[in-house]
Amino acid sequence: GDLLRAGAAEFGFGPDDTWAMFHSCAFDFSVWEMWGALAHGGRLVVVPHEARRSPGALLDLLVRERVTVLNQTPSAFRSLEQTDAEEPERGRELALRWVIFGGEALSPAVVRSWYGRHQDSLPVLVNMYGITETAVISTWVDLDHDHGTAPVVPIGKAIAGTRLYVLDNRLRPVPPGVAGELYVAGSGVARGYLHRSALTAQRFVPDPFGPAGSRLYRT
Repeated sequence: GDLLRAGAAEFGFGPDDTWAMFHSCAFDFSVWEMWGALAHGGRLVVVPHEARRSPGALLDLLVRERVTVLNQTPSAFRSLEQTDAEEPERGRELALRWVIFGGEALSPAVVRSWYGRHQDSLPVLVNMYGITETAVISTWVDLDHDHGTAPVVPIGKAIAGTRLYVLDNRLRPVPPGVAGELYVAGSGVARGYLHRSALTAQRFVPDPFGPAGSRLYRT
C-alpha cells in the first residue's frame, strides 16, 4: 500500500498512463508493473515473449501502444537504447513519461547515451533500489544529464514509509564516508522466510531505532 501511494505522489500515475508489463511474474519487479498500473486506473500492456527478446519489436510495441511507463533492468534497457540510437525517427515517436530501472546497478554510460538524444524531462529516467524482502522497492531518484557524467549512479532516497540506515556490525550508525551495511526498516519489511526460522533470525533483526517489535532487514 505505501509503495503504491508513494508512487502516485512521486510520479503522478493515473488513468491516462499505459504501463508495459515486461517482466515474468516470477520476478518481483512484475508486482510493481502490474499493480502500479491497475491501482491507479491505468492500462497494462503485457509484452509478448518475442518483444522481450527483440529490442526492435519492443520499440515498435512501445510506440504502437503509446506506453508511458516502462520498467527495465539496465542490461535489458541497453539493448533497447542501442536500437533507439540506430533508429532515432522511431524513438522520437515514443510517448514515454517514465523509464524506471531496477534489479541491478545502472551505469552512468547508459544515462549519458540516452540523454544525449532525449531531453531529461520526457521521459525521465528513474533509478530504483530494492529487494523482495522489502516489498520490491526501497529507494528512488530522478536522473538528469549530470548523472551521466558522475562516477556512479546513486540509488536515491527512501520512499515514503521506509527508513534506511548504514550500520556497523554492532548496529551502530557509521560516519559519512565510512563503509557499513545498508539496513532497511518500515512498513515494507517482510515478516521473514517461510519455514526458515534460522535464516529469518539472521536477516531480520530487531530495530533499535524504531518502535517496539519493529525489525530491520540486513541487505
